[in-house]
Amino acid sequence: MIFKDPSDLQAAVNAYRAKTCTTRQHIRAALCDMDGTLYDSMSRHAKAWYRMITEQGIACDENEFLMYEGMTGAATIRLLFQRAFGTVPDEARIKELYHLKTLYFSEQPKPDPMPGAQHLVQYFRRMGIRPVLVTGSGQTTLLNRLDADYNNAFAADLRVTAHNVTKGKPDPEPYLKGLEMAQVCASDAIVLENAPLGVESGARAGIFTIAVATGPVPLQALNDAGASIVFSSMPQCDKYFPELLFCLNT
Repeated sequence: MIFKDPSDLQAAVNAYRAKTCTTRQHIRAALCDMDGTLYDSMSRHAKAWYRMITEQGIACDENEFLMYEGMTGAATIRLLFQRAFGTVPDEARIKELYHLKTLYFSEQPKPDPMPGAQHLVQYFRRMGIRPVLVTGSGQTTLLNRLDADYNNAFAADLRVTAHNVTKGKPDPEPYLKGLEMAQVCASDAIVLENAPLGVESGARAGIFTIAVATGPVPLQALNDAGASIVFSSMPQCDKYFPELLFCLNT
């Protein structure tokens, strides 16, 4: 459901409960994507991917990498090589290519936290909701900044990355892993995402999935991916989340 006015909040909760046969909820964990959700970083990732992939002789469009957000780096490389050459590199070569992409990302100016995200994460903590990181990334450029930028909100044992899942988004495994880490059931958690593949992953895990349009991805694409509710910006999500939480918990 694309958010238009506050009445949509309860409607979204009602639709989720009808779909999942849920009657009562007590939100105790917020499973948060990183790139494009906690950090305004996706344009930089797209530029780094585009540079690395075109250097391999593969034709691509910079904006297409926005749609791959949530996939592991290895999966993205396999996808593009299979498309271009009908074959994929071996694991050693994949690691080399992903390292090169990471270097290109680190050469760019550091991305800032997404406007509104820091305030929202701190609100989670005040309300007793445990923040859990669920990212398809495995590079340390942003992972190492989380503690400073988010005031130690994401505990080391509550982080799902490309290193501890076998299947990336849109498979539900990353968000199921997040539920396991937080020791909560799907109905007692929310997902915070900005990309269609991540939204699909959260929805397939049976979690109330909040999509936030922080880039050029259309609102309808996030809705079509299975979002429970779609906000047009992170500040809008931050503004209405307390009311949404009340609907979820009552």
